[in-house]
Amino acid sequence: MVVLSQPALDHFSLIKACKPTGLLADIPVIDFTDPKAKDQIVKACEEFGFFKLVNHGVPMEFMSRIEAEAVNFFNLPQSVKDKAGPPDPFGYGSKRIGPNGDVGWIEYLLLNTNPQFTSQKTLAIFQENPEVFRCAVDDYIHAVKGMAYEILELMAEGLNIEPNNVLSRLVRHENSDSCFRLNYYPPCPELQALSGRNLIGFGEHTDPQIISVLRSNNTSGLQICLRDGTWVSVPSDQTSFFINVGDALQVMTNGRLNSVKHRVLADTKKSRVSMIYFGGPPLSEKIAPLPQLVAKEEDSLYKEFTWCEYKNSAYKSKLADYRLGPFEKTVG
Repeated sequence: MVVLSQPALDHFSLIKACKPTGLLADIPVIDFTDPKAKDQIVKACEEFGFFKLVNHGVPMEFMSRIEAEAVNFFNLPQSVKDKAGPPDPFGYGSKRIGPNGDVGWIEYLLLNTNPQFTSQKTLAIFQENPEVFRCAVDDYIHAVKGMAYEILELMAEGLNIEPNNVLSRLVRHENSDSCFRLNYYPPCPELQALSGRNLIGFGEHTDPQIISVLRSNNTSGLQICLRDGTWVSVPSDQTSFFINVGDALQVMTNGRLNSVKHRVLADTKKSRVSMIYFGGPPLSEKIAPLPQLVAKEEDSLYKEFTWCEYKNSAYKSKLADYRLGPFEKTVG
C-alpha cells in the first residue's frame, strides 16, 4: 500500500490498480423465492461468505427513498453536517474511520436501529422536516430487518440447526445491538492524474456482527477477497442486496461459514452511496460455536465470549486486523 503526497490526497491510502480476476458470474446470485434457497445460501456462505440476493421483496420505493435522503444529507453544507457529529459511536463522521488511525475517502452517518436509541442530534439537522428522514429510515430498516430474519432462518435450516430461529432470535431481540450505516464516497477527480492507482474509500475489513445487508446506488467500488487472496470487484446493482457473513456468525458456525474480507474503492467521476444494516446480538449475549455444529467439545475452534467483549476488542483494533485471533482456541 502506497501513500502519495498530493494536495487533495495527503494521508489517504492508494493501492496499485490491478485487473480483477473475478466476474459477476463468480459471485453467487440467490433467488429468495427459490425453494432451494436455503441450501444455496449455505453453499454461498461456505465458499464466499457473501452472496447477491434477488427477488427479495423489499419495495423499491423504500430503497429509492432512503438513497434520496442520504444524498440530501451528504449534500448539506459541511457546517450543518458537523452538527450531527462526531460519532460517539452514532452520528456523522468524515474521513476518519474509528478511533485507531484508519482513514478513508468517505463520509458516513451511523444510526442505532432501536428507535429508543435514535440519535436526536442526527435528526435535529433536518430542521425543515426531520420526520421525512425518520420515516424513510424506519420503513427501510423495518423491511430489511424482516428480510434478514428470513435469511438467518433459511440459513439455520440449510445447516440442519434446530430450532430454525437460533440465529434470527439474536437479531430480533429487543436489545439487539444492531446498527444502520449510510456511506457516501465522493468522486475524486485528482485520481485521473495518478494512473495505475486506486484510492481506498473504506479499507479492507470483516464485519464483526452476525449478518450485514448491503444495498448501493449504481456506482461500483465494492470488492471482496476470495480465500486465495484474490480481490474480486462486485458490479453494482441498485435493485438487489448483497449479504455478508460477519465474525459472530463465523464463530457460531464453528468456522463453517466465513466472514468475508471486503473493501471499497473511490471513483474518479461518480459518487457512491451505500446503506448497510448490521444485525448484531444483545451486548450480554454469549457467542460460541453452536453445539449442533461441533462433534465434541474439543473440536470447538473458539472460546466462549459475550458480544460486548468481542465488540470492545474489535473496536480497539485497526480495520485490517484479524480480530478473531484472541478468541480462537489454541491447539495442543
